[in-house]
Amino acid sequence: MARQPEGGAGRGAQRPAAEAAGAAAGQGARPPHRFALRVYYEDTDLAGIVYYANYLRFIERARTEWVRAAGVDQTALREGQGIVFAVRRIEADYLAPARFDDLLEVRTAPVAATGARIVLAQDIWRGSTRLFAAVVTLVALAGSRPARLPGDLRRRLAGPGGSGLHRDEDLGAGGAGEGG
Repeated sequence: MARQPEGGAGRGAQRPAAEAAGAAAGQGARPPHRFALRVYYEDTDLAGIVYYANYLRFIERARTEWVRAAGVDQTALREGQGIVFAVRRIEADYLAPARFDDLLEVRTAPVAATGARIVLAQDIWRGSTRLFAAVVTLVALAGSRPARLPGDLRRRLAGPGGSGLHRDEDLGAGGAGEGG
């Protein structure tokens, strides 16, 4: 995994997800969204720990609830404006295992926003132990093309005025011309 070069972050520089997500925890005008879930047998592997791909399912559920808590109806957004969200990039660090019957909490916080994308920090915690950290880049799409987020939608998701958010360059979230 590439680390941020000395002398600051430039476009394309990367930081480990745990470091970037941890740095984002204190950012923003509002606290992170919290989503509780329980680990079931179906989530574990033969060793009795959560199968690695299931952490992505957990953060997907939490992202859906984060969007809903922001007052955004994704079905209405798709049907009315033709806009959907797609995951463009995930950088993840697996820090400690979760096990059957653990009660987990997924914390989701926006850390960067441009015209067509939002970068989120998503951490999974068991009590005071952080188990998983991810930096997730979402892009808004209309059809199969990047679409600029309407201002009211961006404010709902990024917070009032995008307060406390980093620019993409600060997180090393390189772009592919999403209209940012």
